[in-house]
Amino acid sequence: MNVRVLVFLLLGVGNAFAQGFAGLGTDADGFAMPERGRQFQFPQDHGPHPNFRIEWWYVTANLTGPDGADYGLQWTLFRTALAPGEAEGWKSPQVWFGHAAVTSATTHRATERFARGGTGQAGVEAAPFSAWIDDWRMAGDSFDRLRLTATGEDFAYDISMQAQGPLVLHGDSGYSVKSAKGQASHYYSQPSFAVDGTITLPEGDIPVRGTAWVDREWSSQPLADDQAGWDWFSLSFDTGEKLMGFRLRDVAGGGFTSATWIAADGTATPYADGKLVATPLETSRVAGRDVPTQWRLILPDRGLDVTVGALNSQAWMDLRIPYWEGPVRVAGSHPGKGYLEMTGYEVR
Repeated sequence: MNVRVLVFLLLGVGNAFAQGFAGLGTDADGFAMPERGRQFQFPQDHGPHPNFRIEWWYVTANLTGPDGADYGLQWTLFRTALAPGEAEGWKSPQVWFGHAAVTSATTHRATERFARGGTGQAGVEAAPFSAWIDDWRMAGDSFDRLRLTATGEDFAYDISMQAQGPLVLHGDSGYSVKSAKGQASHYYSQPSFAVDGTITLPEGDIPVRGTAWVDREWSSQPLADDQAGWDWFSLSFDTGEKLMGFRLRDVAGGGFTSATWIAADGTATPYADGKLVATPLETSRVAGRDVPTQWRLILPDRGLDVTVGALNSQAWMDLRIPYWEGPVRVAGSHPGKGYLEMTGYEVR
């Protein structure tokens, strides 16, 4: 067993996520909770919020090589807390872990890192912005201009990201409701990065260009106790418009939905539960699970009726916390590209 994984498990965090992301529905006594009406403060809110239990800096990108081949790229830094607050050295209750992946139509490569807070091995600074774990880093003189790097056993990437539009606040000015019971998070995105750089695969370096989407979210109990996982979409349409949407599944077979429609100029319109309809069309057998890799999404208020299909149905993140994450292609009323994340699908 990797030494870092062993330390991670000894710290107790592994047990907290033994059932996957469903652990985010457990009690969060002592931690701060999201508040409706809170005003975001930038650049401060690009940094960590250690009094909340869980937080992430999440990058997904759709890229194209010089031969027209499509690639997806993921880089995520997670912070989770054993207790609220921060301290120096090994007294820190903060634990960090990172995920990185590169996906093509035929391959999916993923890896992870673990670190304890307070030691300098991982962390985030708001200004100038820097987020890192080991030698993986997302940093720049501001959150609008970033360089992103990661390495794995059989891949690496080094890309530059330049924001082309404003930040987008989801839900009620960044207060994003996740269940009928009222669970919520603070959630914003920068969905409009232009990207250029290099992916390194076993066959060599591949120059790439494309777009990226960065999500920022923090909470202490973002799921209800009866919610088992989610299906999350970030879609960029050829018209310049965008959609963030998710369906949170409960154990009884129902779901809670939320969406944000983003106009070409960055203006955001939120849609509450039930407005977005997400219906699985086809499943793929992935890692012993039946995972929906083709969907129909309907948002009548925007005339949206699209089919969303995986570039690679086998984009399984076979990590300590397993889930499906990969690039998708969109056809129908609003063609385009995007990313899909699905959690909580069990072995059957």
